[in-house]
Amino acid sequence: MILGICGSPRNKATEFVLKRALEMLEDTGFETEFYTVRDKKITFCEHCDYCLIHGECRIKDDMEELYSLFGDAEGIIMATPVYNSGVSAQLKAVMDRCRALLAKDFNFFKGKIGTGIAVGGDRMGGQEIALLQIYAFYILNGMITVAGGAFGANLGATFWSKDTLEGVINDEEGFRSLRKTVKRFSELLRCD
Repeated sequence: MILGICGSPRNKATEFVLKRALEMLEDTGFETEFYTVRDKKITFCEHCDYCLIHGECRIKDDMEELYSLFGDAEGIIMATPVYNSGVSAQLKAVMDRCRALLAKDFNFFKGKIGTGIAVGGDRMGGQEIALLQIYAFYILNGMITVAGGAFGANLGATFWSKDTLEGVINDEEGFRSLRKTVKRFSELLRCD
């Protein structure tokens, strides 16, 4: 199963793009699961070390559902709107709260394949920096990270929304980067 996590608190551009990516994967035979942080209660990690002692997070919220989805996933796509040249606070909370999974099993994410999507209000709005944050999470946790490759999608799928859903829908270059990224992501998943 491929898990797509939408890190946007709104029902707009980032969700639209992630759903298109999951549809592309479904069209080639993959089972997918869409998860959004919108309207979810996911508290930030307090780094209290409870998980290191007890093997689970002491905070009981909507992250519980996501923990089980992470376990079932062979591939993960994290999609984020760009906030101050980085990932959204909601997606950062998801990444930080995964500390509890690693406290229980250090190799929890090992070998899973991950990629990213970033949507910015400006063409050069920090999309690649946001993707690097996602990829740092993957690398630190033993995942195999894949992007779209040279000539148009170096670090993955990047979109220019012009702060509207219309902007994303009309971003041909963004969709070209998405197609390249999804293609390489699916090829790597098939090799696994």
